[in-house]
Amino acid sequence: MKFSVIFEAQLADPTVEREHQVIRDSVEQAVLAEKMGFDRIWAVEHHSLKWYAHMSAPEIFLTWVAAKTTTIRIGHGVVCMPFRFNHPARVAERAAMLDLLSGGRLDLGAGRGGTEQETSLCGVDRGRTTQEVEEALRIIGRAWQEDELEYHGELIDIDPHPILPRPEQTPHPPLFLACSRTETLTQAAELGIGALVMGFAGPESIAGMRTAYDAAVAARTPERFVSSVVNDHFSVLCPTIVLDDRERARRIGVRGQRFFAQSIGHWYGGAGIPDEAVVDGADEAAEMRRAAEQVVARLHEHDIPVRPASTATFNADHAYGTADDAIAYVERLRDAGADEIMCLIQMGTVPQEACLETIRQWGEKVIPYFKESGVKDGGFRGGGR
Repeated sequence: MKFSVIFEAQLADPTVEREHQVIRDSVEQAVLAEKMGFDRIWAVEHHSLKWYAHMSAPEIFLTWVAAKTTTIRIGHGVVCMPFRFNHPARVAERAAMLDLLSGGRLDLGAGRGGTEQETSLCGVDRGRTTQEVEEALRIIGRAWQEDELEYHGELIDIDPHPILPRPEQTPHPPLFLACSRTETLTQAAELGIGALVMGFAGPESIAGMRTAYDAAVAARTPERFVSSVVNDHFSVLCPTIVLDDRERARRIGVRGQRFFAQSIGHWYGGAGIPDEAVVDGADEAAEMRRAAEQVVARLHEHDIPVRPASTATFNADHAYGTADDAIAYVERLRDAGADEIMCLIQMGTVPQEACLETIRQWGEKVIPYFKESGVKDGGFRGGGR
């Protein structure tokens, strides 16, 4: 079992001063994560998603963290791969440089960045994003294994050019795909790359997603692989706040998740501006249910289909509470098929002291439980790590 921390740089009350501080706070959390025994950090790429994600240049953030650490793996998860966000050759160049300077610690994930807010910023054709992501992965997988990259596909043509520098890992850093639906899980398996899975719906949903991924792995043929190496690693999101005070941890965690859910609902589903207020003593579980009902009502109002994923982010049954509560929840995720637990700690309303204490508690109590109990290490099965 691997353990990681994922960063969106979420921000309630997004003044310039607070924005700067939350990014510095994320660096502090990432450095502490290495000290506490985490295997990896992940940082997303999003654009213009105020409140939800202020991490617009994760390659810079990750380079800064890499310079302050020595062992923790550096996960660029994910890069927005549509061509107008990032040309595939430029992704390969930047990723190779970061892998080299970090001493071969990079993992590279791909995603669509599919909100209208983001795509309109860079003139991305939303109808082509799925195709462009796959084509970008093929280009990147090839760029690091040939003396000169040449690619002529359905969407882009690249005449022969050397891609410099080469990454330290041979032939290249492990590749991943952001997965939220059965279709993307199947795509990741068929391409021979790892899955980064949103886990808000809970362990039962994760088990179904793992089954779909494994079925696609069993049925695939090598023709669609994007590289000569295969990475069948299954990473699962785990919202968590862990403190000695169970009720306080749950209150802070559920409040943070409500901000997360309302923020993503605002940009993905037309929901209202997220509620930024933190009210002492509020019944956060009730507030979460009320927020979910408001999002569903807004979707109906805009004639947007209400799918299971529409309310999954409002499910509050996660690793909130004491270390024992987190251990019990991780056991459920492990049994559901998770190879890696991606801890979502930095949510917009969560104070820095609670983030740092959660990382300490995981490092002192949760991670050792799984490392020392002989639980099988999911690892990178054929993943070229």
